[in-house]
Amino acid sequence: QIQLVESGGGLAQAGGSLRLSCAVSTRTFSNYAIAWFRQAPGREREYVAGVHRNGSPKKYADSFKGRFTISRDDAKNTVTLQMNNLKPEDTAVYYCAADYFGTGTSTAKYDYWGQGTQVTVAS
Repeated sequence: QIQLVESGGGLAQAGGSLRLSCAVSTRTFSNYAIAWFRQAPGREREYVAGVHRNGSPKKYADSFKGRFTISRDDAKNTVTLQMNNLKPEDTAVYYCAADYFGTGTSTAKYDYWGQGTQVTVAS
């Protein structure tokens, strides 16, 4: 059993940046692929980005390529999501999730989830 805790959400202006962190409590962090999803009000949870257990490959949904960057630090058991050039439509609750086998894009693939962190982007 592992636990994930997101942080770093908040209010940003359009065109601004935020850096989200996912702290993962497990002794075997390096064995897990980690992904970020987001869910806007009234919408389904959608895949944002993921990083494999070795830090590579990294995968991004098309909507976020060039704006968002995912990285992991196995020494600190953390995964970060750097979000640049934010848009009002990026407003959502952002979740990190862990999977032992790989970086799939379906929510059904992930066994462990954090509680989420709210990101609000003002126009």
